[in-house]
Amino acid sequence: MLENITFSYFAEQVVSHPALLIAVLLTLGVILVNGWTDAPNAIATCVSTRCIDVDKAIIMAAACNFLGVLIMSLVNSKVAMTIKNMVNFGGDTDSAMIALCAAMTAIVIWAIGAWAFGIPTSESHALIAGLTGAASPVSPADHLPQLKRDEQR
Repeated sequence: MLENITFSYFAEQVVSHPALLIAVLLTLGVILVNGWTDAPNAIATCVSTRCIDVDKAIIMAAACNFLGVLIMSLVNSKVAMTIKNMVNFGGDTDSAMIALCAAMTAIVIWAIGAWAFGIPTSESHALIAGLTGAASPVSPADHLPQLKRDEQR
């Protein structure tokens, strides 16, 4: 099914479903804050030691971040599938969309607040915490992953 989705179909769905538009905008917001918090950390050492010119380091960081996501998405999707399967909404797409939007809103707010105070953050950890927190009011027993007895020891 996914291989038949075109960009024009996606754009049509975004325009006709306001919730999907909000989710796309929040996703772009998360990508933006992730880029502005991770990229400086990635190039700080080589720039501060003057091994690489600032402009070249920024271009290198942008290219490597893009290629990293692209290559790992094509080669190995286990991390993405783990996050996707982390919370089970039992086919309730409305609750899943609300939880996803709540998690992404929390990521953007947390990243901006932490950035303002100079606190380093991880947006991937914030996504896991946000999804878990957003899913817990729905039905904690049914939607959150349960530890196996062996893992609790």
